[in-house]
Amino acid sequence: MNQDKLSILKTRFGYTDFRPGQTEVIDAILAGKDVLAVMPTGAGKSLCYQIPALMLEGLTVVVSPLISLMRDQVSALRAVEIPAAFLNSSLSPGEYADTLRRASGGDYRILYIAPERLRREDMRNLAEAMCISLVVIDEAHCVSQWGHDFRPSYLLMPDFIGQLPRRPITAAFTATATGKVREDIIAMLRLESPFTLITGFNRTNLYFEVQKPKDKLIALLRYLREHPNKNGIVYCATRKMVEDLCQTLQTRGFAVTRYHAGLDDWERHKNQDDFIYDRKSLMIATNAFGMGIDKSNVSFVIHYNMPKNIESYYQEAGRAGRDGEPADCILLYSPQDVRINSFLITNTQDEEAEKDPLLVEHNLELLKQMTWYATSSDCLRSRLLSYFGETASHYCGNCSNCNTQYENIDITLAVRKILSCVYRIEQMGRRFGKTMVIDVLRGGKTEKIRNAGLDRLSTYGIMADADPHRLRLIMDALVNWGYLIITGEEYPVVSLAPSYRDVIGGEKSLTMMLPREDAGLKSQPQPQKQKPEAVPAKPLPKTILIKAALNEDGESTGDLFARLKELRSRLAQEAGVPAYIVFSDASLRDMCRKRPVTGDQFLTVSGVGTAKLEKYGEVFTRLIREYGKER
Repeated sequence: MNQDKLSILKTRFGYTDFRPGQTEVIDAILAGKDVLAVMPTGAGKSLCYQIPALMLEGLTVVVSPLISLMRDQVSALRAVEIPAAFLNSSLSPGEYADTLRRASGGDYRILYIAPERLRREDMRNLAEAMCISLVVIDEAHCVSQWGHDFRPSYLLMPDFIGQLPRRPITAAFTATATGKVREDIIAMLRLESPFTLITGFNRTNLYFEVQKPKDKLIALLRYLREHPNKNGIVYCATRKMVEDLCQTLQTRGFAVTRYHAGLDDWERHKNQDDFIYDRKSLMIATNAFGMGIDKSNVSFVIHYNMPKNIESYYQEAGRAGRDGEPADCILLYSPQDVRINSFLITNTQDEEAEKDPLLVEHNLELLKQMTWYATSSDCLRSRLLSYFGETASHYCGNCSNCNTQYENIDITLAVRKILSCVYRIEQMGRRFGKTMVIDVLRGGKTEKIRNAGLDRLSTYGIMADADPHRLRLIMDALVNWGYLIITGEEYPVVSLAPSYRDVIGGEKSLTMMLPREDAGLKSQPQPQKQKPEAVPAKPLPKTILIKAALNEDGESTGDLFARLKELRSRLAQEAGVPAYIVFSDASLRDMCRKRPVTGDQFLTVSGVGTAKLEKYGEVFTRLIREYGKER
């Protein structure tokens, strides 16, 4: 194709700007480089390979672990007139043979396949007959046994790629991967000097909450009744819990279905479709459900039991809010969750894991980190991001801990004491790290302090009763605000920045959001999702509040939104696709704001390109025109 990437983005997919990281990944692929991209759910990973697929010669093969993902992706591509298909077990023999024939004939630009298919002779024959320019590995963390969802079939990919007549560009994508897993992906997929991009794991539209209810069922029912007509997923640790909870909710009138590995294929597919096509609003499932599910309008994910590790939790929680709308991620924690997960790890049915005590030990360590998240009084978002190696503010304002256990504190006096201590140490011609400074302030009696003569400083022990964790949070803030400087990579030390005089001299006061002094001592109250009135000293991410859609004049558009959803549902049913394939909720809300009544105006809506303008423009603008006349 002769179009450039930006024109394809607009004409095919209906967007005017790329999201962070997309341009860099697309350019790397077009330059012929292998790629490893770690991008959070909802960041637009698929466009990073779909746009190059339209610009490169030959076929793009996408290896994907789930039938539902392939089907939804292909439906979405066909909706914008991009020739695509999939090969998996859901096809009849005739459909499978026809797809292979058409792929060999060059009818498709993108072909999705399951990793298990790579060992089949028909795939090898297709690979030899076709010019495959790009191989994409989705959910690439599945190749690593140190990740949270190892799948042995992913190990077939390097040999498949190696057998091709010409080595294609290889691009691996995942939403969550620690440093160890990223190393595994590069090594085991044999990526050649890959361009590596990590866009960050923070998704500001997600609200995180940990509850510790006496009765989880009562807590769940309370939430569901307070959020009627919302689509959500409830994860349970075992199949039995899924069965029991699904039956309980059915008897109470909820539109609920279930998913776990113990169901036969027909029922799993039916139940999954009922959820994806909005016939059921609530899915109760084990962790067998969800990878690759592209349902954009999931408003909440509730974990009825704590998962075994943070990667699993963040991957599953991240299935909420894919359309960028505010969404809730809630964990219902009890100490029994730890015992259940520990039993599942140490008594695994996986024979290979049983033979590898290092892997069991590794998984128990991951469980410990997950437990710290569930029981911590720190900012939940900060806990999650720091696990993935990302620096984050200690206060996000959009999690249950920040909203219930933090308060705005005047830290001016504490700051002066800290800065004075650093000043006194510098007067001695010495510099130390934050831990040593904190030990001096608290009057530590270590041999290192005595040998350095730090116990003779006037600031020694002046904050003996201060909590070391709070002191570290304040020192981190002073670094962020530019009053302290950290130098040295291997042994980082603290020194004063010139601006420290503004505080020492008494000309400036500082406040900061900090955990309440009693934060870890009391049982947690039920969080209220609203930001405290106090404002931290440095701007931080705003709490995201769910609001009714407004048009550009600020008028409520709830009724119009409902009508647009009804029209979308009818069109989706006629086409036999999920509603979000027609338009996402975000696109409908943009229609409510802009109220387009002509084709040109409709093209300005987010998610509307020329293909969707031709297919849906007249029917949607007619509805909006009629709505305007009624007003």
